Amino acid sequence: MTKPGVTKPGVSDPSPVLVVDFGAQYAQLIARRVREAGVYSEIVPHAISAAEVSAKNPAAIVLSGGPSSVYEPGAPSLDAGILDLGIPVFGICYGFQSMAAALGGTVAQTGGREYGATPMHLTQGEHPLVAGQPADQTVWMSHGDQVATAPAGFDVVASTEATPVAAFANDERRLYGVQWHPEVKHSEFGQRVLENFLHDLAGLPGDWNPGNIIDQQVANIRAQVGDARVICGLSGGVDSAVAAALVHKAVGDQLVCVFVDHGLLRQDERRQVEEDYVAATGIRLVTVDVREQFLTALAGVTDPEDKRKIIGREFIRTFEQAERDLVAEAAADGEPIRFLVQGTLYPDVVESGGGSGTANIKSHHNVGGLPDDLQFELVEPLRALFKDEVRAIGRQLGLPHEIVGRQPFPGPGLGIRIVGEVTQERLDLLREADAIVRAELTAAGLDDQIWQCPVVLLADVRSVGVMGDGRTYGHPVVLRPVSSEDAMTADWTRLPYDLLAKISNRITNEVAGVNRVVLDVTSKPPGTIEWE
Repeated sequence: MTKPGVTKPGVSDPSPVLVVDFGAQYAQLIARRVREAGVYSEIVPHAISAAEVSAKNPAAIVLSGGPSSVYEPGAPSLDAGILDLGIPVFGICYGFQSMAAALGGTVAQTGGREYGATPMHLTQGEHPLVAGQPADQTVWMSHGDQVATAPAGFDVVASTEATPVAAFANDERRLYGVQWHPEVKHSEFGQRVLENFLHDLAGLPGDWNPGNIIDQQVANIRAQVGDARVICGLSGGVDSAVAAALVHKAVGDQLVCVFVDHGLLRQDERRQVEEDYVAATGIRLVTVDVREQFLTALAGVTDPEDKRKIIGREFIRTFEQAERDLVAEAAADGEPIRFLVQGTLYPDVVESGGGSGTANIKSHHNVGGLPDDLQFELVEPLRALFKDEVRAIGRQLGLPHEIVGRQPFPGPGLGIRIVGEVTQERLDLLREADAIVRAELTAAGLDDQIWQCPVVLLADVRSVGVMGDGRTYGHPVVLRPVSSEDAMTADWTRLPYDLLAKISNRITNEVAGVNRVVLDVTSKPPGTIEWE
């Protein structure tokens, strides 16, 4: 039996572009940009050997940036044998410098540091790496060292005032690199550079798209599951919804989903799952109503970590009981349930240290958080995908926009958006305020422009207000709109003042018990997206 957290290999997996991570904050972003060019990518550690690279049969390699100097003791180094495999390689920033050092070029601390927007000039604008771009453009730099001389046999393609070798190329060996960061939007033609490398120089087709991903994953699921039965915990969120829809497309009625209503959901979410989602997919759904059970368990609890543990414990107990009931039903039919569907995403795998990428950043409930004695084999059809790819697949599968376009929502639900004890009254109040915020953001056409907008109730805080001719003593509500690409970093979203005023007016007028609305303008870091 497959170990918990490990999915059996799929069939017809595409040859990946390997993103070699030198500790860059943008390694995941590089991988996403490669996929936006229609090419499949995976992140691997800088310590990977040439033999390990060869075994993966990559279509191309991208070397990421990183915070180190190539001459620092213990600095990440590249196995120079990788550059002799005949595989197209593209180095970025530190990866560019690492290539240069490995190939006999000179990397030096010249004092010509460059950070942020930097004017850059193409010295060979006709080269395919930079074809179709103006000779003078702005790029995003972040380096102290620089390539002082290019390796023998390399042409210098670009330069800046402080960096004479800002890009180089060796067409015979298919080795290329740039000092700037093409993956960030501040580099005006960054994506064009990546696409030129991938399509024109490495010769890769841009055929990584939702349709092909669905066909490949359906084949993978059928090969893994066969005729066995499958269970899935459906939360109503994007990840579990798309994972279940993919599995259902592959094996049909062999799948049954369990939806746990713990009373910590947002307004109308249970109806969306039971009616809209089931109508769109035809999936068999079992709903377990345990609202009273969760409220009882949370009574008197105010510490956020305690709340998380209690909610997690009660959820697992509830799901395990549902599993036992379904397993007993399946056994009576002679068809045991062998597989459990998980909505694990690629960032979950990488951040948990399981994706051959960066070190363990944090533990995710889908990765490493399962019991050792788990009796099911895992089916993880989204394990290689980013959130934007998952949404695209969901749309292709015909899932309702209310589910596919849904903002990320924490597993503990509204329980961790109430600062203080969780009670039915406070949940109802927060649900109403949250619904107003979501409705106004949708009406303003901003759903696709913000990553998430948690609404937080400061239940243990009261402030004086006035309504009509009377004094009020109500709760503040906090709006936390943030913009992000992967939730690893985030900035607060600059919502229009008129929209903020409308939201504030509606909440204070329509939600009894709230007399003040405030805006959280903290970035991540130092703040987290959720308050608890």
